[in-house]
Order: sequence, then C-alpha cells, then structure tokens
Amino acid sequence: MTGTSIRPVAVGVDGSESALVAVRWAADEAVRREAPLRIVHANLWPTYRPPAGHYPIQYQQPMLEHSRRLLFAALVAATERQPDLTISGELIPTMAVDLMLAESGKAQLVVLGSRGRGSFAGVLLGSVAAAVTARGGCPVVVLRGYGSLPSDPAQGPVVVGLDGSGRDDPALRFAFEAAGRRDTDLVALHAYGNGEPEHVTFEAGWDDGAVENEHRRLAERLAMWRTEFPDVKVTPLVVPDRPARALLRAAHGAQLLVVGSRGRGVLAGMLVGSTSQALLHHGGCPIAVVRNHGVRRAGGAAD
Repeated sequence: MTGTSIRPVAVGVDGSESALVAVRWAADEAVRREAPLRIVHANLWPTYRPPAGHYPIQYQQPMLEHSRRLLFAALVAATERQPDLTISGELIPTMAVDLMLAESGKAQLVVLGSRGRGSFAGVLLGSVAAAVTARGGCPVVVLRGYGSLPSDPAQGPVVVGLDGSGRDDPALRFAFEAAGRRDTDLVALHAYGNGEPEHVTFEAGWDDGAVENEHRRLAERLAMWRTEFPDVKVTPLVVPDRPARALLRAAHGAQLLVVGSRGRGVLAGMLVGSTSQALLHHGGCPIAVVRNHGVRRAGGAAD
C-alpha cells in the first residue's frame, strides 16, 4: 500500500489499554497520511545485568517474552483496525525516552497514550513526553486518558491555538493539513488576557481598538493559509480569556487540538507550564504538539 521511503507514523506501547487506544488512533492517522505504521516498545532486560539482591537473571527471559506478547497484541490491534495498512513492530533494548526520541527523528508523527504503566507511566508529565515534545524531530500527538477511542471521531473540527507571536506557522500548517485530511472545518483561536472572563486583565494599551487589531491581524494571517488550503473552511476566534480555558472550550467535541511548543506570553514554554497542564489533564480530544522545525510558511517560504 505504501512505499518504504515514506516516513512512518510511530507509536510507543507498554501493554496498557491507553497504549492500545493510541495504536488504533495511529493506525487511522497512518491511513489518512498514506504512510506505514511503526509500533515500538522499549525493554532494557535483554541487556540489563541487575546487581546482586535485585531481580534475578532468570527473570529476564519471562519479561522479554511478556514484552513480545504485548507488542504482538499491539500489532493485532492495529491490523484489526486497518487491515490494509503496512505495519511493523520492534522490541528495542533501550529506555523509553531514548527510544521515542530516536523514533521522532525518523517518523513524520509520534503518537503516545497518556496513561500507561512501566516506562510510559505518567507520560504526559514525565520524561518521555517532555523529552519528545521538547527535543523530538517531529510533531507528537497525545491521547489523554482514553479507555477507548473518542466517540464519533469523524465529527467535529480541528482546533489550533495561536499566540500571535508569528512562530506558530508549524502548528498552523499541521492544523490545516489535519483538517484537510479529515474533510472537516478548522477553528483558529487566539486568546489574550488573564483572569476570570468577567475580570479579565490586559496588557497596557488593551482597549477596543487593540482588540479589533487582534481580529484584523488574525484574519490577515489566515488569509495566506486560506489561499494554500482553499478547501478548508476556517473560523477565526479572538477570545478575551486564558489560553488554556479558551482552548478547552473550543476543543469540546473536536477531533484534534493543535498547539505549538514555542511562543510568547502565556503560551511560551507551554509544555512545562500551566497551559499544557490544563490541556493535558482536562482536554477532551487528542492533542498535537508541534515544534518549530523550519516548517514552510504559507506560500512555501521556509521558516
């Protein structure tokens, strides 16, 4: 179905139900992208020599066999989900962080479940997600806390959060392409201000004219992308609210929420800040984190 020269969609598994949900979602996404699916699992036991008094050597083979079984289960789940998809799986003797960083350098997309066990436990707030989203070589999608795939995944828009910094072109391109592949609408949201909606505080100079200017700037930015993606219907939103809260509202019922990893203001460094904490803990849809990797701007110019 797919040539081997096309970079795969990669998904990390650990035997948890969350990881299997991520596998099924990744299989669907691979089909949308006409790409192969690569399923990987990290296990150090084939090479690890525990010190005296710790896990005996004889435990290595049973643990290795357990890893092979869970990898096989993931392969079966992906095949059942997308029978015609090109799928491969590999058990690699390394740490989960090192594995997913390496995969992100070869894949076009990395997919992770949010609640697992073993090496992937606490992936949202732990070293795996932090490393891959901060230093990885491709976008990362996290499916937070699902026991099954989101209901009615073919419905709802793609939502992208913009901070007005001009550094979110990679997130915008990713979002436009995602909406186009899903044949759905795109909601482009820019939130400003802090505090409760009825007590929003603004930077110096925020008035009706400044707010109107934000609407105009967003419309101008989106105009360039509308030209490149004429079949994607875009709804621009400028909201006087905290970014996390505004994005959570806008993403209710969405197929995908897209955010950038570098910006300014409240969204700057969002992977380790309160905005990401809120989105990853309370978001109701898959979340894509897109770093700036020199992705082309609208019109084809490289960033």
